[in-house]
Amino acid sequence: MSQQRLNKILSEEHNEVCTHGHDHDHDHDHTHDAPVGKNRNRQNAHSHAHGHGHHHHGHGGHSHHHHGEAREGNKRGLTIALLITGAIMILEFAGGLITNSLALLSDSGHMLSDASSLALSLVAIWFATKPASPRKTFGFHRFEILAALFNGVTLFIVAGFILWEAIRRFSAPPEVSSLSMIMIACVGLAANLLSAFALMRQGDVKNNINLRSAYLHVLGDALGSVGAVAAGIIMLVTDWYIADPIISVLVSLLILRSTWGVVKHTVHVLMEGTPDGVDQAEVKEALVAIEGVSGVHNLHIWTITSGMHALSCHLLVEDGAQAQRILQQAISLLEQSFDIEHATIQIETTEIQHPNINVF
Repeated sequence: MSQQRLNKILSEEHNEVCTHGHDHDHDHDHTHDAPVGKNRNRQNAHSHAHGHGHHHHGHGGHSHHHHGEAREGNKRGLTIALLITGAIMILEFAGGLITNSLALLSDSGHMLSDASSLALSLVAIWFATKPASPRKTFGFHRFEILAALFNGVTLFIVAGFILWEAIRRFSAPPEVSSLSMIMIACVGLAANLLSAFALMRQGDVKNNINLRSAYLHVLGDALGSVGAVAAGIIMLVTDWYIADPIISVLVSLLILRSTWGVVKHTVHVLMEGTPDGVDQAEVKEALVAIEGVSGVHNLHIWTITSGMHALSCHLLVEDGAQAQRILQQAISLLEQSFDIEHATIQIETTEIQHPNINVF
């Protein structure tokens, strides 16, 4: 973030807080009738942190409404794709047995894993709507991440099986009914494209890792269908039946390459890693630039589920600084500049001491 843009954001937030926050501060001070001096600073830090909780609650309602709309779109896309995939899976499996084509059987195997992944993604979305409880304070949002990880791992297993079977067939490639294979693969390709279109049209395949993992399953099947068509044409024209395992290997490698990104991302989320697109150093720099803030520590940024980021930190403020103004500026800054709505911020003065904890 450039210094000029940062200064502009902080200036706008300062003006906004000064405009609508003066009356609140005035009433707040009268209500508590706090003494002057160091005790006054302590009371400001505590009471303003409480005020932040109410502000966060308001943003949470907006965020939940947004996620609710996106979730309904994801459910529609997954349902349509599941119906299409299930029907074509049966067709390709039967076609693979009839034509003795590994490409078709591998494609139907992808279809089976797709149907399972789509169903699992639907279940994950349902779990994510369950309310939080005293034991599950963040609710069940992480179930979507677990579903995405499971989908990625199953894709690895299916691709590995296809690679093993293809290598085994290199020594003695069986004869394949090429024309039937091409026709059935074309039907599978059409189904895969329809499923992918439904997921893209109805859901958020870019930002929702759960939906993206299901989408990659569908794309993997599309690649398998393209490979089956290509292999079928080659064998139909040249009788070169080794084309079937060769193309199966190429498709499997492409699937493994795309799947690795999903597995890597889900593990990063489960390890409480900083969200993609958020620079912790940049966040810290922006917070320190707020007038009255002298330091930031214990800064943690993580992802609860796709599109829902969280942050916690301690802000060290100058003695006598207006804690509520600083807190409001920090909340607005995180939301507007970094798209972080779930923020827990502790305001501290120089008198506060923390034990040394290695994780921080």
